[in-house]
Formats: sequence, C-alpha cells, structure tokens
Amino acid sequence: MSLQTITMQVNGTTHTKAAWHHTTLAEHLRSTLQLTGTHIGCGTGDCGACVVLLDGEPVCSCLLLAVQADGQEVTTVEGIADSGNLTPAQRALIDEHGLQCGFCTPGLLVRMAHATDHGGNETDILAGHLCRCTGYSGIRAALRRTTKGPRADR
Repeated sequence: MSLQTITMQVNGTTHTKAAWHHTTLAEHLRSTLQLTGTHIGCGTGDCGACVVLLDGEPVCSCLLLAVQADGQEVTTVEGIADSGNLTPAQRALIDEHGLQCGFCTPGLLVRMAHATDHGGNETDILAGHLCRCTGYSGIRAALRRTTKGPRADR
C-alpha cells in the first residue's frame, strides 16, 4: 500500500492531500476532507447515496478511487447550493415531501441538480437511487418541477 499526493478542486476549493491507493473518493471526501454529506451506503454503486459530480458528470464516488479524481473538479451535496440558498431541487423535495430519513437524499440532490441544468427523464435519473422511505411519489413530483426534458410518465 502506498500514499499518493492528489490535488482536486472540491466545491470550488483546491485541496492537496495524501490518499492511499485503495481509498475510494467517497471515503476521501468524508474522512480526509470532512465533507460528510456524501453518504456511503452499499459500496457497490447500487444505492446512489454517494453520487457526486466529477468534472460536471454524476458518478458513484464509492466506485472511484480518490487517486482517479486527481486533477479533477468534484462537486458534493455541500457544493450545490448557491450562497447558502436552497437549490430548486432542494426546495422541490421539501415542498413535495420527497424526503424522509435523508440517507439517500445527498446523492439524489446532486443528481437532481445536474438534471435541473442538463435535463433527463425521471426513469434515468432515478435508476441509480434507492429510497426505502418515500415510495418515490414525492421525489418524482419534485423531479417534474425541476428537470428539463422528457418525463417518464408522458
């Protein structure tokens, strides 16, 4: 096992830290950078709790090694709000009662923030997210309010 110094732009701030070669991006964000909004659920990319934006694209941070993000831009749930204001996705989830326990919420919010800007259909957006509490109806209503593009229910 060896350490490697990596530099990444996280939520607009440059971080240069050492990372073990086996440390996932999710672990690095949580343990090294103290950004605990990124949750680790399954560790296999199935639940979506760990979704972050890597150079603007949603990825499961439990499936990437921290060293793979060297030189790249990472946006976590902590970085999606603008000046402390709620994003349209956050406001919609609250208004539509699309959250309960909150475990899946960080990854879902990151994916919804991406979809707000880039579009996508509900089925594709939700495909990588497990929510055991809401039954998805509030989440789907929030998606309809905030995303561009075709909807799964049309």
